[in-house]
Amino acid sequence: MSYFLDNQDVDKFIVIGDRVLLKPKSPQQKTRSGLFLPPGFEDKQKVGCGYVIKSGPGYPIPSLPEIQEPWKKNEEKQNYFPLQVKPGDLAVFLQESSYLIEFNKEKYVIVPHSGILMLIRDEDLLE
Repeated sequence: MSYFLDNQDVDKFIVIGDRVLLKPKSPQQKTRSGLFLPPGFEDKQKVGCGYVIKSGPGYPIPSLPEIQEPWKKNEEKQNYFPLQVKPGDLAVFLQESSYLIEFNKEKYVIVPHSGILMLIRDEDLLE
């Protein structure tokens, strides 16, 4: 399933909950032995690979009820258990749990955190 989005900026995207926005890594054009792969071969793979662009706040945690004091304001504050991903990480994810979107003629993938199998983080790339 794919969606087409127009006239927005990727920085304005707000990723919800435990979801992660990925920029898919460019697919291989040929095998190690030099054989060219047919178009659409990457779509049939069970595992995909992409760079983390943004992530949601994490898994919601129920707030603990505090003792109600008459002079305190009753403020409900949502707490989240943060995700492991950071922007710039290379994520290996399950294709069947991902959603493909197209924005400004570029493809992005939205994956739940549970659909990510492995992260590759190279701190030297960000410096």
